[in-house]
Amino acid sequence: MADVPVGREMQDASQKAATAPAPRAGGRSYVLRFISGKYQGGEFPVAADKQIIIGRSSDLDMVLVEDMVSRKHARITMQSDQIWIEDLGSTNGTFVNGEKIKRAHLKEGDRVLIGTSILKLIAGDAPREGLDAKRELENVAQARRTSQQRTMSGSIDEVPLPDLLQLFGTSKKSGVLVIRTDDDVGRIFLKKGIVAYAIINELDDVQPLKSLYRMLTWQKGLFDLDPPDEREFPAGEVNLSVQEILIEGMRQLDEFNRIRNELPDLGAHLAVPAPLIPPLRELKREELDVLQLAHNYGTFEAVLNKSLATDLQTAEIVLKLVTASYLRVD
Repeated sequence: MADVPVGREMQDASQKAATAPAPRAGGRSYVLRFISGKYQGGEFPVAADKQIIIGRSSDLDMVLVEDMVSRKHARITMQSDQIWIEDLGSTNGTFVNGEKIKRAHLKEGDRVLIGTSILKLIAGDAPREGLDAKRELENVAQARRTSQQRTMSGSIDEVPLPDLLQLFGTSKKSGVLVIRTDDDVGRIFLKKGIVAYAIINELDDVQPLKSLYRMLTWQKGLFDLDPPDEREFPAGEVNLSVQEILIEGMRQLDEFNRIRNELPDLGAHLAVPAPLIPPLRELKREELDVLQLAHNYGTFEAVLNKSLATDLQTAEIVLKLVTASYLRVD
């Protein structure tokens, strides 16, 4: 501008915790909804005055069977009208909205990363009578096992790409984040939380940072975290932290939106008038470069793709060239 993440008396206690009524804060019930990972689509009610112990061990309340989850990973409790989450000394950590926590207050809409699971706290209906939430999660995982091979998947409608990258950056994930929309396929290559490269539709002529900033504008689509890919990149690696990318990417997006309505359509043809009246000597070098790209490639979209400058810088130059009559829009 991002692998994520979850004796008989003890079993009885787990079942009671799983089937207890959801808490009511201000007259509302709450559940933890899995929006990514092997348990995606599952829900777990948060029980008033009951704790939920989360981990890999089979005798806990919420069992997440995966390597990135510790045997006893985290605890969620409802105290009065507040919900709290506490990390229990896990190996890979517990994250809330991209921040690694020891103990944190949860509010509606917060996203929790445990292992390769992202859980979202939402207001929901009280659980149906006799619900065994622990068993329900097992059923969800079993149903997905035959059709879902990737370690993590979800929707950027649920987890916006900036939030997803923040989670992956903080938790130092490695892999290829693949984002699919109706029109495009983007790939972001991560190495221990650092963004190494980005590409859209395998178009190597678009600079990787430009591709990444474009993806940050996508609001609908599906994502998967694929295993690491050790390919060599033709334009060289980016090697920037997620935080650096998000700060600059969101700044560019705000500035681009400010002038969006003044810009030509992507498919609009840009032409150099003949004769050309305004003198070329008044243009800066980068403006001359964009003028030449318009002359060589014709469309606004091609100019954006071919330009070595960012989309924002290129768009500002095109706008100036059109206003000053160096270019016309056909």
